[in-house]
Amino acid sequence: MATAAPAAPAPAEEGAEPKPKSKLVPLILAVTALIVVIVITIGLTLWLSGFFAKPPVNADAVLEQGAEHEAAADGGHGAPAEGHGEKPAEGGHGAPAGGHGEKPAEGGHGDAKAEASKPTGPPTLKKKSPDSLQFEYSYLQLDKDFLVNLMSSKKVMSVQIAISTRYDDRVFENVKKHELVLRGVMLDIMRMTTESDLTKPDFRKDLADKLRDAMNTELEKYENFGGIERLMFTGFVVQ
Repeated sequence: MATAAPAAPAPAEEGAEPKPKSKLVPLILAVTALIVVIVITIGLTLWLSGFFAKPPVNADAVLEQGAEHEAAADGGHGAPAEGHGEKPAEGGHGAPAGGHGEKPAEGGHGDAKAEASKPTGPPTLKKKSPDSLQFEYSYLQLDKDFLVNLMSSKKVMSVQIAISTRYDDRVFENVKKHELVLRGVMLDIMRMTTESDLTKPDFRKDLADKLRDAMNTELEKYENFGGIERLMFTGFVVQ
């Protein structure tokens, strides 16, 4: 039995045009490339303008925020709310001790510190050095001369006086403070001098002791301490 020969392909029609390729793929590629270029351009523009940089810290805002936190802390749990609890009694824990809440005295804190550091109590002896057994003498020349008339005489006695002490400077400060009273008492003693007293061998020493004792008595009356150990005549004239 004879097999049939395969049919030959039909010949292409003469004059038929070839099927055109699809234009959709190039169009998609072009649009995609354009989008990528736009995105890259926008990204570079934002980066160059600092859009992605961290914003600077505002120091003023931070300080204000810290102050608000401190104010909140002061008025928070540490401080009693208004209306809660009783008002502290006068002189109690709620009142400032020692008058710290009051207006400072004239002169400011410098005067207050000076007063606080000022030694209290009677004057103390001054040593030449902390390890020395000898005491240091201090001297003060009284500024004004003492001028009096001798008793029952036309003669005048004029003297200049200095004092010494081994105690601290408070002795001299007290002398200057009460100078008017001391001068009055000393002049009254000197007015009791007579011409015959001038001829006595120990007249000047006795007069110096009387004046020293009178000064110490007055200082003890006003300051509870004398401290004058010696009185000397640095000038003595009778005429």
